[in-house]
Amino acid sequence: MHIPDGYLAPQTTIPVLAGMVPVWGAALHKVKKKLSEKQIPTLALCAAFSFVIMMFNVPVAGGSSAHAVGAVFIAILLGPWAAAVSVSAALLIQALVFGDGGVMAFGVNCLNMAVVMPFAGYALYRLIAGKSKLGSSRNLAGAFVGSYAGLNLAAFCAAVEFGVQPLLFRAADGSALYCPYPLSVSIPSMMFAHLAVAGPIEAVVTAAAVAYIAKSAPRLFPQAPAPASPAGRSPSGSFFKRYRALLIPLAVLAVLTPLGLIATGTAWGEWGAEEIKDAVGYIPKGLAGMADRWNALMPDYSLPALGGSRAGSVSGYILSAVVGILLIAALVTALSLLVVKIQRRGAKSAQDTDGKPDER
Repeated sequence: MHIPDGYLAPQTTIPVLAGMVPVWGAALHKVKKKLSEKQIPTLALCAAFSFVIMMFNVPVAGGSSAHAVGAVFIAILLGPWAAAVSVSAALLIQALVFGDGGVMAFGVNCLNMAVVMPFAGYALYRLIAGKSKLGSSRNLAGAFVGSYAGLNLAAFCAAVEFGVQPLLFRAADGSALYCPYPLSVSIPSMMFAHLAVAGPIEAVVTAAAVAYIAKSAPRLFPQAPAPASPAGRSPSGSFFKRYRALLIPLAVLAVLTPLGLIATGTAWGEWGAEEIKDAVGYIPKGLAGMADRWNALMPDYSLPALGGSRAGSVSGYILSAVVGILLIAALVTALSLLVVKIQRRGAKSAQDTDGKPDER
């Protein structure tokens, strides 16, 4: 679902990127109002979780692959605005450092996976779960259905964005300038992979994650009731003790990321220029001019210095997971602390103004 550069015209990507700027601003504002400073590490770890879970590509019939995103799980845990911040941070690091998703297409990818998916999935989750207890059967059913629907709605948006390109942008000879596949191809291809494979995986992962957190660390849910006994309170002590319910699964997932190498096929719509040429017989001119302009530091979650051997690929994948987790956690933490600092300055300024005597 990560749209690379060259598949969408600048007339598509630039307006969407500009439109996402106020959305990110609103998301940070909402996070500032709803989440306390103590929840910043949870937000950062959730962003890292989304990054890692997207590295687990699974094979799809026809030689393609797909993956989960984790956006609805974050929305259930911290709210959809927090999910927008977390997933956007993950997508930014993926695009800049690993070349997964285009830099120009960053806004479109965020629209699909960081806005449409968590908000739509969370709305359906709330509709089904109602006021049910966290971790109850009804609550988990809401998480399952909401995440499945959210992922597939995001995939449908991407399919439409792909499919309208040959309708809107063509060369003088009639060939497509960007994505060459019309809606009649893009929608069935994208939706089969996500309805049949990625969607069920997303649903199972989300329901399992909600059940795990509800049982082992319910305090991480802002809407959770205050614990009645000291045993249920947030543990004091080291950072690891306080957040081990997230840190341990994250470390396990990072070690297991090479399982994503099992899916050797490229996800639909994420091919390189030469793969497009093999498929349709030519490289669209617009795509050729925009693709591969950004040189990622660790392209395709690999480190060129490790070589192309199987062991090198596995090591590169694990190293990429660790680097990605650290970068994303640092980015989200820095953004959150900056917002908190601005909020404190604003509050102090307002207090100082209120405390001054009236000079009139």
